[in-house]
Amino acid sequence: MAIVRGIMPTWRTPPMIHLNTLCLLAALFLAPVAQADIVELLPRIKPAIVGVGSQHPLRSPRTRLSGTGFVVADGRHVVTNAHVPPSLLETEKGETLAVLLRTSNGVEVRRAEKVRSDQKHDLLLLKIEGDPLPALKLGNSDQAKEGQQFYFTGFPIGAALGLHPATHRAGLAAVAPIYSQVASVRSLTPRLIRQADNPFMIFQLDATAYPGNSGSPMYDAETGEVMAVINAVFVKGSKESVLKDPSGISYAIPVNYVRELLESAGLRP
Repeated sequence: MAIVRGIMPTWRTPPMIHLNTLCLLAALFLAPVAQADIVELLPRIKPAIVGVGSQHPLRSPRTRLSGTGFVVADGRHVVTNAHVPPSLLETEKGETLAVLLRTSNGVEVRRAEKVRSDQKHDLLLLKIEGDPLPALKLGNSDQAKEGQQFYFTGFPIGAALGLHPATHRAGLAAVAPIYSQVASVRSLTPRLIRQADNPFMIFQLDATAYPGNSGSPMYDAETGEVMAVINAVFVKGSKESVLKDPSGISYAIPVNYVRELLESAGLRP
């Protein structure tokens, strides 16, 4: 470029550079806001998070935690995955379903009973004894967008480190059908066949969930509304049946199926 003496050259910044700069500045400003949202929200979320398992008077320890649940509706009902509670109880020896919650006085154990189950979507509704607990509000999972960031809170490794709910961030990587084509007929199971006949959509997440996270609520950091239920076992057995070594990808059941479950029990979400 020729430069005329006495005249300063005019440099024009490409529009893309302006756009990249704006995006970077937006990310820098929005990240602290999102972090502030979850910090302020957690004190309202945690009281609604419970452990789900069983209680046996002749066992040591008496309570056994097998997953996570969250309080809904009137504060006396809990949603979890259908596969979380033990399928068989020694009722003749006094074993019962139970939920565990942390209070200012320590860990409280409450008896629970099954109210409704949705085996297709691996959802279970429990009713618990005692005074009502803080309940979480359900959102509309149809409004969840790929790329959106959420959080989930639960007990990833059970009660190994005490009953302290842990919170993790998860991005919605994809919305996809639960059924995946298998490599051979030999890989088919009765459950996979049923899902192939009537598949439904699930959320694929870019986060790792452990078995104890099953039943954890996945929620919006701004509103606190539950958008899905973490499923660390049931869905992986369907989506990843074709894989020799299952991935670290996690999945969640959209919360609109929870709405249907509550409505079938005569409860308002």
